[in-house]
Amino acid sequence: MPAASGDTVAVHYKGTLEDGTVFDSSEGRSPLTFTLGAGEVISGFEEAVIGLEPGATATVTLAPEDAYGPYYDEAVEEVALEAFGEGAPPVGAMVSVIAEDGTELAAIVTAISDDLMTATVDFNHPLAGRTLTFEIELVEIVGK
Repeated sequence: MPAASGDTVAVHYKGTLEDGTVFDSSEGRSPLTFTLGAGEVISGFEEAVIGLEPGATATVTLAPEDAYGPYYDEAVEEVALEAFGEGAPPVGAMVSVIAEDGTELAAIVTAISDDLMTATVDFNHPLAGRTLTFEIELVEIVGK
């Protein structure tokens, strides 16, 4: 019986970038379990699983719109280092920034100014703007 919306499924997967770099994989881990139609994974990944039978595989290439969305230049901002409290975060660090409305936002530090006064932080998802390819194997349909 093929996987359908509302089914809870377990899949093994490997995600690669356009240059073949693996950015995520379930290799050596338990399968990823999620419910189809519940919005627990990106839409293009979910759509690739619908209709698969246990043991079947699919390879799907997702444009940014079907994955983590486009990359927005306006989501990159300069933040005063004093906003981080004690010590500057290192370049590449994932940090939490509290917006004016109190919302906590995740960002990656991409640069520290030469004068050590500001950090450049990127609020885009790390895979935003990227075309992603997933190799997916439906291990089992866990439940309906």
